[in-house]
Amino acid sequence: MKYCVVEAGGKQYRAEEGKMLTVDLLPAEIGDDVVLNNVVLFVDGDSVTVGTPYIKGASVITTVDDQIKGKKILVFKYKPRINYRKRSGHRQKYTRLLVDSIVME
Repeated sequence: MKYCVVEAGGKQYRAEEGKMLTVDLLPAEIGDDVVLNNVVLFVDGDSVTVGTPYIKGASVITTVDDQIKGKKILVFKYKPRINYRKRSGHRQKYTRLLVDSIVME
């Protein structure tokens, strides 16, 4: 089984070939190719390669599948005794990537 851990937007994600990956919004159009170069860990069967902090020559080639919105969360601010109540919501935007290949040079 071949997979890697890649860093995108300050967060780490596990990427496998042929699987979908949902990351924070990237400035790319649907169908564009995106190369993620910050590979932290690479596993191919029994061999494990760990980067310090990244693996040189390793990259993940992905295709933008969709730009989606996440679940709506409720933000409610409240201060007692002074009649202050403020309600708002937030929907985070995400980019769904299809992992085409994991390249190790």
